[in-house]
Amino acid sequence: MSCRSPNTTADPLWARIVILALVATFLAGVLILPLVSVFFEALRKGLPAALEAIATEDARAAIKLTLLTAAIAVPFNVAFGLCASWAVAKFQFPGKSFLITLIDLPFSVSPVVAGLIYVLVFGAQGWFGPWLLDHDIKIVFAVPGIVLATIFVTFPFVARELIPLMQEQGVDEEEAAISMGASGLRAFWSVTAPNIRWGLLYGVLLCNARAMGEFGAVSVVSGHIRGLTNTMPLHVEILYNEYDYVGAFAVAALLCFLAVVTLVLKTVLEIAQPRSRAGRH
Repeated sequence: MSCRSPNTTADPLWARIVILALVATFLAGVLILPLVSVFFEALRKGLPAALEAIATEDARAAIKLTLLTAAIAVPFNVAFGLCASWAVAKFQFPGKSFLITLIDLPFSVSPVVAGLIYVLVFGAQGWFGPWLLDHDIKIVFAVPGIVLATIFVTFPFVARELIPLMQEQGVDEEEAAISMGASGLRAFWSVTAPNIRWGLLYGVLLCNARAMGEFGAVSVVSGHIRGLTNTMPLHVEILYNEYDYVGAFAVAALLCFLAVVTLVLKTVLEIAQPRSRAGRH
C-alpha cells in the first residue's frame, strides 16, 4: 500500500493572490505610473509643443550624439563580446577566471567612477593630458570620451549573454566541422552563429538600451557643453533645471519610447527563441 505525500510545492490560492497583488502594485507604483506620467507631462501643452521641444537645435544635437554614441559602442561591444565569449567557452588558459571577473567589473563599479577614471587618464591634468594637449587631441569633454565611457559601462551585456550559450554548446560540433575540412571561420558561421544568434540579438538590444540611456559616466566626461557634448539624458537634466518642463519631459518621453521599443523587441525575441529551438529539434 503506497502512501501519497502532500504536494508541498503548491502554494495556497490566497498566497498566490497576495503575491501577485504585491507584484502588480509594485510594478504599477514604481514602473508603470512614472512611465505614464512622463508622457502625460510631455503632452500637457499638446503634441505640437512637445514636437517643437524635440525639434530645437540643442535637442536635435543631443539626439544625434546619443544615436552616434550607441552606433559606435554597440558594434564594438558585439566584437568584444564574441571574442571574449569564444575565448572563455572554447579554450582553457591561465587567467580565465580573472577575465570573467573583468567582464563583470562594470556591473559593480559606479558609472560616475567610470567617468572619473577617464578624466584621470585623459584629462588635462591626467596621465596623458599634457601629451594630448600638445597634439591637439580632445578626448575628455568631447565625443571620444563619451564613447569610451559608454563602451565601459555597456561592454558586459553581449559577452554575458553569449558565454553561457557557448559553454552549453560545447566544442564537439565545431571540431566535427573542422575535421570535415571547414575552416575556423566557416565553422563559426555554419555551426556556432546559428546557435547563438538569439542571445546575440538579445545582448545587442540590452547594450543599445543602456548606451542610449547612460547618464552617470557620460555626465562626468562630457563637460555639459550644450549642443556639442550633451546626450539626451544630459539634455533632459539641463532643461529640467531651467524649468522647461515641457521640453525636458518631451525628450524624456522620446527616451522612454525607445526603451519601450527595446522592451517589445526583447519580448518578441523571448517568444521566438523557444519556437526556433523547437523547430530545430
